[in-house]
Amino acid sequence: MEYFKSGLKSVLGAPQPGQQPSGADTVERLIQRVQTSTLLEDRRDACRALKALSKTYRLEVGAHGMDTLCYELVQDRNDSETIGYTLDALCNVLSPETFEEEEGLKRFLCDLRVFNILFEFIERGTDSVGGQFTEIFIKQSQNVSLVLEMLEEFEFHVRWPAVKLLSSMLAHRAREVQELVLTSPMGVSKLMDLLSDSREVIRNDALLLLISLTKGNANIQKIVAFENAFDRLFEVIASEGGLDGGIVVEDCLLLMYNLLRANPSNQNFFKEGSFIQKLTPMLQPGSEDGWAAQRAANCHALLQVLRTLVAPANPAQATSACQQIMRGSGLLGSLSDSLMASGVPADVLTETVCSVAEVMRGCGENQTFFSQVMAPSNPPRPALVVLLMSMVNEKQPLALRCAVLYCFQCFLHRNQDGQAQLAQTLLPATTEQVSGVTSGTLLCGGLFSPDTLTNWFSCVALSHSLVDNPGTKEQLLRVQLAPAEGHPGVHLLPQCLALLQQAQRPQTRLGLLQLLAQWLAHCSAAVGHLLSTPNAVAHLTAVVCDVSEEELVRGLSAFVLGLCVAFNDDAVVSFGRLALVQLINKRIGTEAFLDRVADTTRHEAYAKAAKHPQPTAATAADLQLDHEFCRLLKALENVVARAVAPKPEEVVEQVGSAQYKVLIRQQDEQLAQLSRQLAQVTAERDHLAAQVNQLAAQVAQLRDQNSVLKAAGDEGGLQARVAELQQQVAKAATDQEDLLELMDDQEAKLTKYRNRLKQLGEKVDQVEDDDEVEDEVAALTAQVVIN
Repeated sequence: MEYFKSGLKSVLGAPQPGQQPSGADTVERLIQRVQTSTLLEDRRDACRALKALSKTYRLEVGAHGMDTLCYELVQDRNDSETIGYTLDALCNVLSPETFEEEEGLKRFLCDLRVFNILFEFIERGTDSVGGQFTEIFIKQSQNVSLVLEMLEEFEFHVRWPAVKLLSSMLAHRAREVQELVLTSPMGVSKLMDLLSDSREVIRNDALLLLISLTKGNANIQKIVAFENAFDRLFEVIASEGGLDGGIVVEDCLLLMYNLLRANPSNQNFFKEGSFIQKLTPMLQPGSEDGWAAQRAANCHALLQVLRTLVAPANPAQATSACQQIMRGSGLLGSLSDSLMASGVPADVLTETVCSVAEVMRGCGENQTFFSQVMAPSNPPRPALVVLLMSMVNEKQPLALRCAVLYCFQCFLHRNQDGQAQLAQTLLPATTEQVSGVTSGTLLCGGLFSPDTLTNWFSCVALSHSLVDNPGTKEQLLRVQLAPAEGHPGVHLLPQCLALLQQAQRPQTRLGLLQLLAQWLAHCSAAVGHLLSTPNAVAHLTAVVCDVSEEELVRGLSAFVLGLCVAFNDDAVVSFGRLALVQLINKRIGTEAFLDRVADTTRHEAYAKAAKHPQPTAATAADLQLDHEFCRLLKALENVVARAVAPKPEEVVEQVGSAQYKVLIRQQDEQLAQLSRQLAQVTAERDHLAAQVNQLAAQVAQLRDQNSVLKAAGDEGGLQARVAELQQQVAKAATDQEDLLELMDDQEAKLTKYRNRLKQLGEKVDQVEDDDEVEDEVAALTAQVVIN
């Protein structure tokens, strides 16, 4: 600091005899008066003069007098007038504003080209002047505590400059000042008391101060929220006239946004305090005659507050609870009404669409509610259809079209019923029953639009109807499209492939490739349809090999081709899994193929789309990849790599698995035959058992007769008959035992064969030693045949 002071003197020079004192000399004498005067009036006059000179001679006052001014805050604490002058002077020194006098000094120094340190200091810009002085000021932490103490003074000319001084410090060194405020006793509470000040200028500047103070600091946000900030902010909004109020309403909403954004604790407090319900009355539609600019800004800020509560990045349970409250309180209904109202400014309408999207994202009840909202058109149409009409209309603003796509994505997010309903509007059995324009017909019509952005929007929207829904994937395989009147219908998937081969612009091709990727993933039937389409594999292979193609187009083509390998059930003989692997290795090269897929995940467009579900773009050409597609690519990249470049033992397994399946089918047939034989043997055994029982009854009867005959005295003939019958019974019993043993043996063997063959069937897809399993299968087959 002393070196800085001496530098100023050397540049500005000392006054010569007979000359008027320079500004630096005047400032220095005033500072000495503050330091040495014993009378309060003299110090007050000197502080008043320093305040007046602090704009013209900002550098001199800051370099020479900052320590003195800080000490004056302590020395004359009880004199509000002196303290006010001191704070005003410090405000000018630390201010981020540019003063006219400072510009002249800069030109003067630049002409002289002297005093390099000062020149470099000023060359950093006018903000750096205040920033450097702020850094010097806050090095002594007690200085910030002193300013916070000044907020307790009710005098206007003390409290107001103290607020402005804190705002200036935050503008330059926000993080450091935030930490100092946190460590100061009751520092945040003192700032919150300013919101209750009856003087609007102090209250309004306090709002701006709190906006800067709470930005990016979760601890301060929590303290401010639990100091009843939300209650006070809603009171200020009500006193200012709600959304029709002035810029103060916008400041209140911006502070509310800071407190809620990425802060689960404050969001829960906001929800538990029933503050969500207070947002509903504010969402009344504006006048159809036109919106004032400030009302539009206020409404935009309100919608941002609302979206912080249901942002996709929030914890799922907290988001779900807020979504339910928003439906129950009528807020979702008010949003839907605003969506369909006329005269809404484009930016407000865009933000409203995004708000509706996130309020219903992943919430089945809210999705059902919105599906029933009707637009006030003639004839009435579902609001969703009206929004899609805007999305496929190339004359609509880009931001609005992106918002509608996001809304449609959120409507289908984890909504299998909504996905199925979209597919139903396209199925041949129902297209004649559905009258008018539907979401499905709009999206399929967008595939044929000459506008490439409409193609991309339609493809991405259709792909979201397939996410995590195997049923819809199979249903859409039945959809037929008529490209032109009088032409026969073509199934949707082959039509997409035909459009892919005909398209010239990369954006259209990227959209179609993303649609195909979502369709093929985990769906062998869709893979079979693609492989059965003429020239489909040849086209994809050629694109991957063509070095002149766009990098993303090549990468996505490789990924789609890889999905055809990973989810191939060998239904198409000419393009089975092994055949495709060999084709890729021969035509493209395995390493080159995998590099194409990996390059996609390293592309800038991938990084941007993967960050957030909402599609955003400055220009139409920036829309390339979809968030859900990025998730799919990340999940299946390794699956595709293992399918296209399997390990050697996996290759052997794939070769032998088909043979094992044939053997197992043969064994199943043999087992079925043995089961039939077993049933026949069992029936014979039951028949013999019945005969044995019958013979046993006859023996018992003959024995009774024998006893009677013995008593009568005629035993010769009867005894011979009885002996013969006993021999027959013994033989029958022996035969029965042999049959029972044979049947038990057969049942044990068959149970053993069934268990072993079941184990072999489970091992087919994860065989480690082909020779061993093949030997086991052959041995079992031989045993079954022998027995």
